[in-house]
Amino acid sequence: MPAANGDNEQQKHTEIKMNTTTPISTVTLSRMVEHIVAGRATSDGAGVKLTRVLTHDLQQRLDPFLMLDAFGSENPDDYIAGFPDHPHRGFEAVTYMIAGRMRHRDSAGHEGLLENGGVQWMTAARGVIHSEIPEQEEGVMEGFQLWLNLHSSEKMNAPWYRDFQNADLPQWVTPQGVAVTVIAGESHGIKGAVTREITQPLYLDLHLPRGARFEQVLAPTHNAFLYVYRGEITVSGQSIPAQRMAILTNTAAADGVVLQASTDAKVLLIAGQPLNEPIVQHGPFVMNSAQEIHQALSDFRAGRLGEMPPA
Repeated sequence: MPAANGDNEQQKHTEIKMNTTTPISTVTLSRMVEHIVAGRATSDGAGVKLTRVLTHDLQQRLDPFLMLDAFGSENPDDYIAGFPDHPHRGFEAVTYMIAGRMRHRDSAGHEGLLENGGVQWMTAARGVIHSEIPEQEEGVMEGFQLWLNLHSSEKMNAPWYRDFQNADLPQWVTPQGVAVTVIAGESHGIKGAVTREITQPLYLDLHLPRGARFEQVLAPTHNAFLYVYRGEITVSGQSIPAQRMAILTNTAAADGVVLQASTDAKVLLIAGQPLNEPIVQHGPFVMNSAQEIHQALSDFRAGRLGEMPPA
């Protein structure tokens, strides 16, 4: 499985941070908004309150993405217990922390502290047991967790993990003042912190000043969506308010998406190549068949979740 970009690449990214001279790609026909989703209030872990934006019923439509959770609160009671030890198999979990501090530990020996503006990318693959516990007792805790599916050929690979501090993430500013953080994929020639060959995820955090316009080329085969977490934007004349996800149409003639900020706005833009494989999920396990789910449960109960399967 491709890993994160190398140290030399990250040094180059640091040098271009806040660059305002990057050429702007031209989108000749923007995708439109197919559907606006409000998300569902729920809790997970040891009672952490969150909004599940990308829910189970949208997994096939937004393949290869399985879930997007948005969490944010100033009340410690909403997050303080965190996510104690729990298992995963068959996908990747990407946590983007806007504010706060979260400590990660897992059964593969990885440990890291996720802080303001940082990203934690964990490939569960054949299995890990991990915990995510806040390292703060007061203040704002805000961020997102995205689940990205793995191809059937990768689901039983070895687990992988990496933390990226905010300074490690490629960032640039358009001539119109749009601040772009490239977590994954590529935007206007700038490669993100992580790339994946099969799912080809694009994950951008966009901060748009009022009136600014941003264009992003998208492969016509990729599924794509936006999540507005501050302010309001429009796409092809359709308004998208804060705390709403917009699923973008799969129009063959469209070569990207154009965003216009109605107010100062902050938006996640996410896209990827669908796997077009069966999705069978049982809680923290996502495989391609019921038999594989039963095996995951058996391996977990027997303490073999992350072990190499027998030949």
